[in-house]
Amino acid sequence: MSRDIKVDHVTMVFEGRGQPVIALEKVDLHVPTGRFASIIGPSGCGKSTLLRLVADVMQPFAGSVTLSGVSPRKARHEHAIGFVFQSPTLLPWRTVRQNVELPLDVVGRKSTRRSAKTPDELIELVGLKGFEGALPHELSGGMQQRVAIARALVLEPDVLLLDEPFGALDEITRQRMNIELLRIWAESGTTALLVTHSIAEAVFMSDEVHVMSARPGRISGVVDVPLARPRTLDMMRTQNFYDCVNRVRDGLFGRDAEPAEHGAGAPVEAW
Repeated sequence: MSRDIKVDHVTMVFEGRGQPVIALEKVDLHVPTGRFASIIGPSGCGKSTLLRLVADVMQPFAGSVTLSGVSPRKARHEHAIGFVFQSPTLLPWRTVRQNVELPLDVVGRKSTRRSAKTPDELIELVGLKGFEGALPHELSGGMQQRVAIARALVLEPDVLLLDEPFGALDEITRQRMNIELLRIWAESGTTALLVTHSIAEAVFMSDEVHVMSARPGRISGVVDVPLARPRTLDMMRTQNFYDCVNRVRDGLFGRDAEPAEHGAGAPVEAW
């Protein structure tokens, strides 16, 4: 099951030193049910703030956010939202299995609400079968993020929110983790919304890329990505991929930005 995400005319204001700071201004965004979308924009434009509004971590100053017609608060109470942060935030004294089971412990359940996948099945889904009893310090950074993804899925959320979950990983590990995340997303059937600084990552992962302007953040454009699924790394060598990258780059920097060209050495930034 999945839900659509609708952000309607949302403004977010924070109290600054002596005067308010407008982080988001009249933001409109729609992610259809079951789609994978990304948000990209310059540092400080409010990408993570927008994600936290969808997650009910904070409330908008003006405007509304709904998940298939209900508020994020109601969706959160229904355990319909999963959130993966840039840092895995695992409890160091709990094993892999115990960290994945943590949301079940918090809500006082022994199994998921629809009982589609057990914690051990999720651990296998993220490629950590055999590491159920390992502690976080015994895992690599990529493996820790796999645990965080499994933990976010254990209550079978309808919406999966990802705030640069692989930003701290090396390029090779990051590409592998993105392939794995797409596989997990396809199997879980959720609606996914990813915040990233990487144009290449946004295009590779998404059905659509929402481009934000500098603060006060607004959605300045949406780029549809017509790449087939499942995605493969070979797709990053195609002209279709570079065309999408250039459209996102135009949205971020304007048409004066140097375009990427098909072929070896094209200036698509590393993940």
